[in-house]
Amino acid sequence: MSNRKTKAAMIALCVTLATTGTILAASIPRGIPSGEAARTGRIADKRPKIGPDSVIFGAYDPHGDFKNDPNSKIEHIFLPWEDVDLGTLSLADDYAQKRGRKLLITVEPWSWAVDWRSTSEELLQGILAGRYDNNMAAVCETAATLKSDVTIRWAQEMDETDNQFTWAHWKPSSYVAAYRRMVNVCRQHDKSAKFMWSPKGEPSLASFYPGDDVVDVIGLSVFGLQQFDRDHFGVDRTFAQLLTPKYKLVQAFNKPVVVAELGYDGDSTYVANWAANAAKQYSEFPKLTAVVYFNDKELYPWPKPYGLPNWRVVKEASF
Repeated sequence: MSNRKTKAAMIALCVTLATTGTILAASIPRGIPSGEAARTGRIADKRPKIGPDSVIFGAYDPHGDFKNDPNSKIEHIFLPWEDVDLGTLSLADDYAQKRGRKLLITVEPWSWAVDWRSTSEELLQGILAGRYDNNMAAVCETAATLKSDVTIRWAQEMDETDNQFTWAHWKPSSYVAAYRRMVNVCRQHDKSAKFMWSPKGEPSLASFYPGDDVVDVIGLSVFGLQQFDRDHFGVDRTFAQLLTPKYKLVQAFNKPVVVAELGYDGDSTYVANWAANAAKQYSEFPKLTAVVYFNDKELYPWPKPYGLPNWRVVKEASF
């Protein structure tokens, strides 16, 4: 099937595009379901427990498992800044508005078609030379027309070391220059958006901090995989144990902190612990304001033998 026909077959904002683990080109963002969640057979549900004292909760939810969940207050979507129909952001806006949710938009500075991507150095030099200003301007011009409150998360996890993102290979000073340029471009077209700087949480993250004037909130990534914990640490780790070292690295910046990507998987005891505690308010994390669940299968493989962990909260139970 041609690329054009493939794009024509895509519907709404619901499709997580993957073939043998590789994301295909997409003309629309990822994150908003088009129909009811698929629920067949015996269902196990591992969503975080939300109570009156919980931090704000939200989700990236392409399968619609949180579609009618009143506890979800943030709708997280992803989009590339190349090969994308930004007009479809209105669908995400409508979806969020009907549910009283804010929008968290992760803007990935590349194409989702692997063969179309610039090299790491080409991307960096292009950004610094202004060749991608129009890409960012188009995103922000469109975001400015939306009714929902918008937070833009640009080029996330720049400190990662597993080669998932081409922008994670830049020197800290280069990333800072690129991030600052993109925020300044965006502000020319959207006066109301907030900006999230979102490292993965590696020890080097502080060197990538772009400055208080271009950061409204800090995002972190926290994923708990029981088998990985046991293999590498000999014990099941908790949400608080994984968040603690990451939080300590960003607390001096004195910004609100959000777990922008949260996921966990393991046996029933492990999952129950995470579900009960991932959205709690903690005295040791006074700046933590929200957690946003990544409700899908992992898109980039973990080290062998862990493959692609399935973070989705609703799935058929094993028999």
